[in-house]
Amino acid sequence: MRLASLTLSVASTIILGLQNLEFWTGLAFALVAVATVVNTVEPFFAWRSRWVLMEECQYKFYRLRDEVTYYIASNKPEELEAAKIRAMFDQYQGIWDELGSRWLEYRRSGSPGQ
Repeated sequence: MRLASLTLSVASTIILGLQNLEFWTGLAFALVAVATVVNTVEPFFAWRSRWVLMEECQYKFYRLRDEVTYYIASNKPEELEAAKIRAMFDQYQGIWDELGSRWLEYRRSGSPGQ
């Protein structure tokens, strides 16, 4: 549908521009055709929302890494609790699950961001 819209818009603009027009009018029609192409193609390259998603997840992973590092550094090896380590691992898995779900949501929506 997007490709058809792009093709029709550009074709109609070019056909209008093929008339015997003066230079500046022809240039204006050409620029309208280029603007139509750019506006149609731009959403395919609008990855800002996905970059923000990845930065958010990176922050969460770094935060979790800092918590694990602090926990291990502040306790003797024999004092480490398996339940606490498991809870941190579950949090790690939760970050991956959320990232995967949101990524699939973006991919299914077909829109560049929300």
